[in-house]
Amino acid sequence: IADSLLETGALSATAFVQAVPAAQRPRFERARGYPIIERTPLGDFREAGQRGAYFPLVFAATAAELGVGVPEGIDVGSDGRRAAHLLRARDSGEAAATPVIRLAIGDTGITVFHPVYEDGAATATVAQRRAALLGFAAGGFSVADLTAAAQSTLASGVDVQLVERGRTVSGPSLPREESAAVPVRIADRSWLLVVRDPSRPGVSLPVLIAFVGISLAAVLGALVLVWSRSERMQELQRQASQDPLTGLKNRRRFAEDLGAELARSRRDSSSGAVLMLDLDNFKQVNDTLGHPIGDRVIADIATVLHGRMRETDVVARLGGDEFGIVLPRCEEAEARAVAAEIATAIREHAPSEEGVPAITASIGIALFGADPESSLESLLIDADAAMYEAKRGGRDSVRLAAGRAPA
Repeated sequence: IADSLLETGALSATAFVQAVPAAQRPRFERARGYPIIERTPLGDFREAGQRGAYFPLVFAATAAELGVGVPEGIDVGSDGRRAAHLLRARDSGEAAATPVIRLAIGDTGITVFHPVYEDGAATATVAQRRAALLGFAAGGFSVADLTAAAQSTLASGVDVQLVERGRTVSGPSLPREESAAVPVRIADRSWLLVVRDPSRPGVSLPVLIAFVGISLAAVLGALVLVWSRSERMQELQRQASQDPLTGLKNRRRFAEDLGAELARSRRDSSSGAVLMLDLDNFKQVNDTLGHPIGDRVIADIATVLHGRMRETDVVARLGGDEFGIVLPRCEEAEARAVAAEIATAIREHAPSEEGVPAITASIGIALFGADPESSLESLLIDADAAMYEAKRGGRDSVRLAAGRAPA
């Protein structure tokens, strides 16, 4: 859905900013698996200070050519250039636009915040709107892209200028006596659009104004439609991040959560571990008992794994009989102990289906935090290699990456 919005050209980024009261911050951070952060004066990130409410970014999509992102959990409300407009949108119930500023993603432009309230909640007063607020749909509009999109509707050689409070923010400075000018309203803010066609001085602008007004209204309307259907969006998010057989997270969500944990470990110098787990000789179960029985065994093992995880841990089915686990804030000794406990629990688990042989697992461990240069890809390669070393060593065992001794 986000990608389809970005195809308009003028929209360079779309995002959802969640409203989190201070009392709900711990639960939010546990559920999301990352902290609420803020940017320091030097441009680094740190955990957000104490405030009455937070507005963390929980989803962002950008135009493919930008190739950059904003970290999840960053508190948009901590940014003074945006906070006032965010709160104005919350209290007014209408979209609010920033002046032309440096976009969080990409070039200079305009950020529009549209409040999203709980379905069916009363929103007649400011107090009611504050109580019902779920968050904000946000759109980043690059000034250069807006100008280019407007110019594309006109004949070649036509000049376009965008003016904000007497200051040119895009395009050449055009002589007013040879140009046509009209105010253009985006959300609650107005700009002056100036157009000059050297071959037709004083050209009228109905086509141009229709384009700008209708396209922005359609994009903002689509943003609100997407994000205001909170229940449907939660279901779509669940489907996109959950393995349908086991209910565990899937490979895509596992990679996202591991990436977030790596970023957090670099910020606060903490350590953690990645476990790769593969069931031993599982192919024989499928071959002799059939895939339906095999699926039930996989679901059983998923239940065993889920029951041994902390609330902050990440457990996912990566495909087939392979699972991945992330242990945040975990030292080597604890990672070894957890892996050994998991191996024992799987070995001692009584299969719910008759005729299923005892199941064991080979587990590989890779640690992160000590090496700031380690990447998600290198960690997964190391953990996977350690897991196969456990298989080659006789299965039903644990190995630590980087050539360490068996657990």
